[in-house]
Amino acid sequence: MTLADPSVEVFILGLTPTDIPSDVLHMARRCLVDTIAVWAAGTTTAPSRIARDHAAKRYPGTLPMPFDGRVVNPVGLAFAGAATVDALDAHDGHQECKGHASVALVPALFAELGRDSCTMDALLCHLVVGEEVAIRCGLSLHATAPDYHSSGAWNALGCAAIASRLRGLTQDKTRQALGIAEYYGPRAQMMRCIEHPTMVKDSSSWGALTGVSAADLAEDGFTGAPALTVEAPEVAGIWSDLGSRWRILESNFKAYPVCRWAHPPVEAILALMRSENISIPEIESITVHTFHEATRLAARRPKDSDMAQYSLPLAVALALRFGTILPEYLLPENYDNPDIWSLVDIVAFEENDECNAAFPGERYAFVTLELKAGGHVKSDFKAARGNYDAPLSDHELIEKLQLFARKVLDDDTRASIAGVLTDPANAPSPADLMTMFQRVRTVS
Repeated sequence: MTLADPSVEVFILGLTPTDIPSDVLHMARRCLVDTIAVWAAGTTTAPSRIARDHAAKRYPGTLPMPFDGRVVNPVGLAFAGAATVDALDAHDGHQECKGHASVALVPALFAELGRDSCTMDALLCHLVVGEEVAIRCGLSLHATAPDYHSSGAWNALGCAAIASRLRGLTQDKTRQALGIAEYYGPRAQMMRCIEHPTMVKDSSSWGALTGVSAADLAEDGFTGAPALTVEAPEVAGIWSDLGSRWRILESNFKAYPVCRWAHPPVEAILALMRSENISIPEIESITVHTFHEATRLAARRPKDSDMAQYSLPLAVALALRFGTILPEYLLPENYDNPDIWSLVDIVAFEENDECNAAFPGERYAFVTLELKAGGHVKSDFKAARGNYDAPLSDHELIEKLQLFARKVLDDDTRASIAGVLTDPANAPSPADLMTMFQRVRTVS
C-alpha cells in the first residue's frame, strides 16, 4: 500500500486496486470464479433449499437471491449464499487456518453490492480486503484459543470488513464492526461436525450473517468489545505485514467436493492403482495411513450428502469406482449400492506420526493395499491436489466450473463466468454477474 504501516481499519477502508499486485488480483479472480462454481452447484442440495427458504421467509427485502430469484435483504442473501456454498465441501481454503474464507466473503460481497454497480477491479479489491482480514483472524484465533473453532468464527470479521468498506463507515465504526463480529461470531466446535456431520457444516452461513449484521449495528452506533484476533498484543506479528504480505496467495483449491482431509488418501490410492496397474478385484484390503484428525472422518454408512462429504472410507471408494469424485456421486441414490459398500468395508485407518507432525501446515497420507494374490503394495506420501505451492491451474478451475455448475447454469453463462478468469478485459461486470445468477436451469 501507499500508506506507511497502515492500521487494520486504514487498510480496510483505504486499499485501492492500484495498491494490489497483479498476482494477488489474479488470485482473487480464482477465488471468485471457484466460489461461484460451488455456489451454483450447492443450490441442488437440501441444506441450500432449506437455507434459501428460511432467508425468503425471515429476511425479506429487495435483492434477488443468486440462483433462486426470491428477494431478501443483505443479511438474508449473505446467509443463504454462504449456506449454499458450505453445503458442498468444495470451496477454497487456507491450510494453516484449517478452514475457509471465500465461502462467506463472496456471498457477503454480493449482498453488500446489492443493486449498485462497480468495476470488476473494485469488486476484486473488496474481496482482497476481506480475505486478508479473515485469514489473519483465523491465524490469530488458532494461535490463541485451545479449541478448533469453525470458519464462521473468523470469516465473520472478513465479512464485517467488506461491509464496513462498502458502506463507507468511519475508522471507529469499522473497528466496532470487527469487535461486534468477533464477539457474536459462531465459535462452534469444528470436530463435533467432523464426527457427526449435519447441515451446520463449518458455520460459515452464520459467519456471513454475523459479519453483515455487525456492520449494520456499527453503522447505527452499536459498540463492540475490541476484537482480540485483531488487537491482542500476542497476535501483533500476524498483522505486522498487512498490505505487504498477501495471505490470499496461500489459498488452496479443491479438486473434489469432500473434506480436504480425505483428499491425500484419494490421491495416494489413485496414483498407486495407476503406477502398479492394479484393478479393483485384486484388492483384499486398504489401509490409509494419515494424521489423527483425518481418522475421525470415519462414517461408513452415511445417510445423506452431508455425512458423505465427511466420510473418508466413502471418498476412497468413490475415487476407486469412478476415478474422481463429482457432486452427484455424493447423493445416496448414487453411492448406496453393494459395489460401493464392498469397497468402503475394506478401508481401515492407521495414524501416522509423520503425518501428525506435518498437520496443519500440510495434510499427508499414504495407502497400503493388501492383494488377494498375496503381498502388498504401498504408495508414496501424498498431499491434496491444489495446495498453494502446487496449485490447480486456471484450466482446472474452469473445468471444475463446467462440471460442477452444468446442471444449474447453461453453457453460455458458464463461459461468461469463466471469462472473469480467462479473459479479464472482456469479462462480465459485477452487475452482469448478478444478472447471470438468475439464469438457472433447474434447482431441486
